[in-house]
Amino acid sequence: MSATVSFEVPTPHGPRDVTVSYARAGRGEPLVLLHGIGHHRQAWDPVADILATEREVIAVDLPGFGASPGLPDGLSYDLPTTNSVLGALFEALELERPHVAGNSLGGLLALELGREKLVRSVTALSPAGFWSEAERRYAFTVLLAMRGIAQRLPLPLVEQLSRTAAGRTALTSTIYARPARRSPQAVVAETLALVGATGFEATLRAGTTVRFTDDLSGLPVTVAWGTLDRILMRRQGVRAKQLIPHARLVRLPGCGHCPMNDDPALVARVILDGSR
Repeated sequence: MSATVSFEVPTPHGPRDVTVSYARAGRGEPLVLLHGIGHHRQAWDPVADILATEREVIAVDLPGFGASPGLPDGLSYDLPTTNSVLGALFEALELERPHVAGNSLGGLLALELGREKLVRSVTALSPAGFWSEAERRYAFTVLLAMRGIAQRLPLPLVEQLSRTAAGRTALTSTIYARPARRSPQAVVAETLALVGATGFEATLRAGTTVRFTDDLSGLPVTVAWGTLDRILMRRQGVRAKQLIPHARLVRLPGCGHCPMNDDPALVARVILDGSR
């Protein structure tokens, strides 16, 4: 089911209300899904039904993305604040140390939640934060270009392009290795989500100095990388394994930056195996 929840988060200027949109389905141990920058919770749709056969799946629109409003004044989009927001969300939804899986920004957030011992396992798909400075600048340049193009495209043109495989490739080949597999409706919706992401620029600004360097000892960690990722190159997965030696590093053949759409069965299996 799709729903919203509001809860208080402390700030230097007193408590502020944050509202988060999410979808909840399935039965089993709770598994929270976190999307990447400029995306929305529907990025997980290709794998959600598979996961829901064995987990209670909670797919979240991060604040300032998808259907979730932006953070209130007094809250920034940095990692400590987002950790606090997600921790408060877990309390509001009565989730005690859920499993968490994330993609890109969501993968970094999943790892941060693991560092804070707020989750029982982490699966990170092409997580941010393992880049060199040159790789970070490249990724941010690509992301800003994607948003700029999306903002300039009239909606009727987006709808027209989405109706053909070639058009869906033109719109989404940066994040998908198999963009023709995405449905026309999904492509239109995620283009609109990219345009309407009020937290986009602030999140990028907060990420300019981010590096993940914790080894997350004592926590099950899976890091998976698409072999055709065009935003965060797969060599960053090797870097992640060096920093988190006990992590399971999984190769996702033929998958791009958002592998959930490219190979749903494989990605679902990786997440289920990593959340036992």
